[in-house]
Amino acid sequence: MTDTENDIAVIVLAAGKGTRMKSERSKVLHSVCGQPLLEYSLRIAEATAPRKLVVVVGRDAEEVQAQFAGRAEFVLQASQRGTGHAVLQCREALRDFSGDVLILYGDTPLFRLETIERMATCKRQAAADLVLLTAPVALPGRIVRDTQGRVIRIVEATDATPEELLIQEGNTGVYLVDAALLWKALDRLEDSNEQGELYLTDIVKHSIAMQYRVEAVCLEDANQALGVNQRVELAQAAAVLRARKLEELMLSGVTIVDPATTYIDVDVQVGADTVIEPGCVITGSSVIGKNVHIKANTYIEESRIDDRVVLGPMAHLRPHTWLEDEVRIGNFVEVKNSHLGRGAKADHLSYIGDAELGARAALGCGAITVNYNWTAKNKTIVEEDAVVGCNANLIAPVRIGKRASVAAGATIVEDVPEDALAIARAEQIHIAGWSKKNRKTKA
Repeated sequence: MTDTENDIAVIVLAAGKGTRMKSERSKVLHSVCGQPLLEYSLRIAEATAPRKLVVVVGRDAEEVQAQFAGRAEFVLQASQRGTGHAVLQCREALRDFSGDVLILYGDTPLFRLETIERMATCKRQAAADLVLLTAPVALPGRIVRDTQGRVIRIVEATDATPEELLIQEGNTGVYLVDAALLWKALDRLEDSNEQGELYLTDIVKHSIAMQYRVEAVCLEDANQALGVNQRVELAQAAAVLRARKLEELMLSGVTIVDPATTYIDVDVQVGADTVIEPGCVITGSSVIGKNVHIKANTYIEESRIDDRVVLGPMAHLRPHTWLEDEVRIGNFVEVKNSHLGRGAKADHLSYIGDAELGARAALGCGAITVNYNWTAKNKTIVEEDAVVGCNANLIAPVRIGKRASVAAGATIVEDVPEDALAIARAEQIHIAGWSKKNRKTKA
C-alpha cells in the first residue's frame, strides 16, 4: 500500500459486549460469508503493512485471542468506559511508536482497502494531522461543520440538539491520526455526557482547539459504514458481501445464472467459464476450476473441484472432497472427505464417504460406501475403471480392484480382485401361495 506504508500502526476496537446480538458468543466471532466479523477488519489492517497491529478485546477475550493468535497484539479493556477509553488501553503497546495510527472496528466488515488509501492520500496531500472518515447518512455521531464547511466537532445523537439531529453526514468512527496528537487529545477527554463515557469522537474538537489540521473524507458508498450490532445488521452485511463476491466472479468470467439465489463465501475461488445455476451454496475456501457446470441447488463445502466437472442438480459435497477433471456427480449424491480421480462418476442417489475412486471408476444408482461402524470411519478404495452396480453396499475397509465389477444389490465385505465380478446376494426363494393366505385384499 503506497500511501500508508510510511509508518503506520493500526488499532482495532473489538471489546464491545454486543448485547443486542443476544448471543453467548463474542459479537466479533459471529460469521458472515464464511469468516468471523473481526477477520474483515484484520485483513484491512494487515493490508496496510502496519508496524504495529493492536486489537482491543473485552468480553470473551480469551476466545477471541485464541482464534486470531499470532496476528496481532491484544490488550484488554476490562471495564467498558467508551471508545476513547478503549484506545487509551493501547498507549503502552504503542509507547515507542511515532507515526500514523489508523483506528478501525471489529464489527464493520464492509470497509474497502481503497477507502483507507483515500484517507492516507488526503492526510499526505493536505498535510493534515487527523483525517476522519464520514458517511452521507445520519449515523449516531453527526458531523458538525462551520459556515466554511470545515469540520469543527462530532456530536453524539444522544447529546445533539434538534437542529444537529437533522444533519445528514455521520461519523464512521474510522480515524487516521498522528500518534502524538492522538495521546494528547485522548488526555483531554471527559465523561460529562449522557452515557458517562470517554468518547473517541471528542478527539476531533480537541485537535481543532489545539489548532491541529483536521480533514474529512466522505464515503461514496454508505454501506461501508454498516456496523453489526444485531442479527438484522449481520444479514445486511452478508447480503452486501455476497453481492460484491458475485460481481467479482462474474467480471472474471463466471456465469451466475441467478445472483439473487446464489450464496458464495468470500474466500471461494472459481475459474473462468464455470456456470453456476440457481440455488447453489458454496462455502469456506472451496476452489473450483474452469468450465465446471454446477447445476441447481447444489451445496459445496470446503472442497476442491478441478476442470470440466459436472455437479448436481441437488448434489452435496461435504468438506475435504476433491474431484479431479471431468468427474460427474449427479442428483442426490453426497460426497464427504473423498478423492475422485479423473472421469469418475456417480450419477444419482449415492453416498461416497472416506473413499478414493480411481480414474473412470463408476458407481451405479444407490451404491454407497459404508464407512462408519459406530466407532471409527474406515476407507473404501475403488480402483481405476472399476464399476459398482446399483444398490450395492461397500463395507469399509474394502478395496475394489482395477477393472473389477460389483453386481447390483451386492453387499461387499471383502476385497475384490482386479478384473473380477463380485456377486454377494442371499439366495432368492419362493414360498408358494404365501400371498393368498396372508395378504388381505380390498372388497
